[in-house]
Amino acid sequence: MRSLTAMLMLVLVCSLASAGTDEAARDVEELELLLDAIAQVESNGNATAVGDDGKALGMYQIHRAYWKDGTRLLDVAWEYAHAADPEKARTVVRAYLLHYGRGKSLLDMARIHNGGPRGHRKQATLKYARRIAVLLDTERGNS
Repeated sequence: MRSLTAMLMLVLVCSLASAGTDEAARDVEELELLLDAIAQVESNGNATAVGDDGKALGMYQIHRAYWKDGTRLLDVAWEYAHAADPEKARTVVRAYLLHYGRGKSLLDMARIHNGGPRGHRKQATLKYARRIAVLLDTERGNS
């Protein structure tokens, strides 16, 4: 598992490297802050959380279709129950957001997490993005 996470991070850094080493490192750090904020908003970081009448699992409150799509992107065969595994869930969310959020802002990526691949276009995800923005500012020390 760690090798998969390390490999995904390496792919991320390499894909961002064209922008320059310092900028790529900042982008990786920003994505990790976003993942922390999403986990906080979704479940207060509770890996055993179950929501939406049992339809969303883990700290990121992942639905089955999201999990299926994310594991497809990673080319892994993890069962949906693994959405409660913090490392696997973070890896799936990272892959999902890097795929569907390519070239988009962090807040658009948060909206994609909340509303699906086109979530950044949905009015219904704006409130979610505002909650994420507050946490990102706090995490960066801009409160």
